[in-house]
Amino acid sequence: MFSYRHAFHAGNHADVLKHTTLIALMKYLTQKDTALTVIDTHAGAGLYRLDGDYTETSGEALEGVLKLLVKPVEEPPKPGGKAKPAVDEPLAPALQDYVDVLKSLNPQFAQSGEATHLRIYPGSPFIEQRFLSGRDKLKLFELHPTDFKSLSGNIGQLEVGRQVAVAREDGFEALKTFLPPPARRAMVLCDPSYEIKSDYARVSACMADAIKRFATGCYVVWYPIIPRPEAHDLPRKLKTLAVKAGRSWLNASLTVKSSKLTTDMTGEVIRPGLPASGMFVINPPHTLKGDLQLALPQMVARLGQDRHASFGLEHGG
Repeated sequence: MFSYRHAFHAGNHADVLKHTTLIALMKYLTQKDTALTVIDTHAGAGLYRLDGDYTETSGEALEGVLKLLVKPVEEPPKPGGKAKPAVDEPLAPALQDYVDVLKSLNPQFAQSGEATHLRIYPGSPFIEQRFLSGRDKLKLFELHPTDFKSLSGNIGQLEVGRQVAVAREDGFEALKTFLPPPARRAMVLCDPSYEIKSDYARVSACMADAIKRFATGCYVVWYPIIPRPEAHDLPRKLKTLAVKAGRSWLNASLTVKSSKLTTDMTGEVIRPGLPASGMFVINPPHTLKGDLQLALPQMVARLGQDRHASFGLEHGG
């Protein structure tokens, strides 16, 4: 049950999508004077080292955040033609906000702008806390014993007192005790590992219960897009849930490569790893669609690994 560690995946292409979206949401939701309660059901360790053993072993950040930060290079010339100059357009505002958060935790990277100087990568708890004001609250839940210990220590270094609460509890169940929130404003991030097949059904049930308890909350679900029926059914179920409840919704997806299995020269099957992921938001701010319309094409251009790279952006309500 506790084999999944996000440290192996920190800074991958799914994190780029997830955290760019999360920053856009936090930036908007914390503008109002009324207190905001943010609940992170699967918080992880909070901070990760991109030069640590786990991350270097997987190498996923190389195809994610580090690739995003590398400026486009000149395209090689086609036979009989000339080299095509690279188009180094400015990052979309939402992506620039994402990079600015990374710079705030990495002074050397902030000074040089070189991807090689990016060492510390923030998980969702540190991103969420960064945008909070003194009136806001952050509730963090993590069941993995090692990650819970790391999360508690990392949050402790912030010295933010009672603004942030960390608990080793099942986030799916713990969420029920905080809805509706005292000031009637909340954002919930539900980001399980989906390592356990039942997580897909638990996400759907959790969101259905949350909307019944507090219909106007902003509910954010990250999900993997993999060749598995449950993975494809989840965004459809969330859409149906939102429509039946009369709530607005947005679904953004990023595909960086084909999901098909390939073989090497010896005939051994090569599994592609995670090819795509999505962010489903119930009750999204009206600004989120525009933010992602500008950011997603740049994610595809910079993070795409083959001709199957693409993005999707749907909304309704």
